[in-house]
Amino acid sequence: GGLILFAIFSLVMDVFKIGYYSSFYSCLSAIKIIYPIVQAIFVVVQTYFLWVSAKDCIHVHLNVTRCGLMLTLTTNLAVWMSAVTDESVHKSHSKLKKNMTEEIFRWLLKERSQRVGMRSSSVEECNCNSQICQIFKNGYFWLYPFNIEYSLFASAMVYVMWKNVGRFIDHHSHHIQRLKFRLFRRTFFVGIMLGLIILVSGLGVLILYEVQVNSSNESSKKSQALTMYYIFNIVCLSLMSLVCIGGSVIYRFDKRDMDRHKNPTRTLDVALLMGAALGQYAISYYSIVAIVASTPRDTISALNLTYALLMIAQHTFQNVFIIEGLHRQPP
Repeated sequence: GGLILFAIFSLVMDVFKIGYYSSFYSCLSAIKIIYPIVQAIFVVVQTYFLWVSAKDCIHVHLNVTRCGLMLTLTTNLAVWMSAVTDESVHKSHSKLKKNMTEEIFRWLLKERSQRVGMRSSSVEECNCNSQICQIFKNGYFWLYPFNIEYSLFASAMVYVMWKNVGRFIDHHSHHIQRLKFRLFRRTFFVGIMLGLIILVSGLGVLILYEVQVNSSNESSKKSQALTMYYIFNIVCLSLMSLVCIGGSVIYRFDKRDMDRHKNPTRTLDVALLMGAALGQYAISYYSIVAIVASTPRDTISALNLTYALLMIAQHTFQNVFIIEGLHRQPP
């Protein structure tokens, strides 16, 4: 289900990219337009394949199957790196254009076009000036995160399939139990409602922050937006840390046995969980170093420092709670 959700947004992104590149196809190579078309076909075929075959443990043509799955995995990683690079380049161009005059930016574009072999006279043609072109451009830029998540999601599923090739499962030691999920049980309902409130509040705070920081030139309004943003995140991270600590304490009184059997899916989950946390640890660490070394120290710096420390604590408590839960036997 998650894969299909990200796949749908990835297809929408490809449509926006096709529309954007088609707006000035006369000064672009055909590969720029063909690439999103081929990527859309790849997303559809791969999503269908994973939907049908994700649970298979294949025992015929093992070498060919492993080769095909590894090729698919590396293709997904290549698409992921390409998307991350494109998004970074787009952000750097947007910030460069924002901080420079239009004349200097056009001169830089001309210099760049001459280096890459594009006609200098076509720079004006390649500028995205029409309203529909701007819509396509902004649309595919905002949809990049979904494409990045799709590539990582698909890579994880393909990796598990690759590990399961030729694998035998001991059905006597793994008793599959269907957990009954009832939405309006008191505990589930309260948790879902609290989560939705936090989600909607977070989106509202993010929108207000982006609007005030990007549209206002007054430093006081920017400071207010930053203060609001940090206070909201500090409250959320504090609540999340307390909940994860509470969950870990409850596990201490749980009488269920630990599941020590070999499980490629769980091993990958733990590895991805720890690997993803390393990036946030690094960001928080460098933020702490920058705040401590900077002067003067104001309210924003104090909030930023608190936010970075809580981010480290929250990821640590959350990872411990999730890993303990992954190793518990079903009720």
